[in-house]
Amino acid sequence: MDGAIDIKLVITIGGILFSVAGAAAVAKQQIRSLVVQLIDIEKRLRVLDGRTDKQQTTIETNAQRLNVISSMMDPPTMERRHRESASILARINILEKQTSRLEHMHNDNHPPVATTWNGGKDGE
Repeated sequence: MDGAIDIKLVITIGGILFSVAGAAAVAKQQIRSLVVQLIDIEKRLRVLDGRTDKQQTTIETNAQRLNVISSMMDPPTMERRHRESASILARINILEKQTSRLEHMHNDNHPPVATTWNGGKDGE
């Protein structure tokens, strides 16, 4: 048996080759399955990334709106607005009193006008 190939050795080597080929086929199929899963996961991640971007944009927009509203409602601004409103109300009261006085002066009797209206042209 010094250089001769024994039938047991051939069968053993054949069995090993078939085992390696079978393992390679199984590994190839599993790799294909993993690639398909990775493609699916990548698609899902892209969708989630898009949703995250939209949510982040919405959050930033809402934060800007909140800043605007809070600046509109801060105490110094509100105090200034209340003072402006009080000033406007005081002016309205004065104008109402003046209007009432003017109404009492005329008393619905208008004296005749001495000059005629010339269409707003002075000096003619």
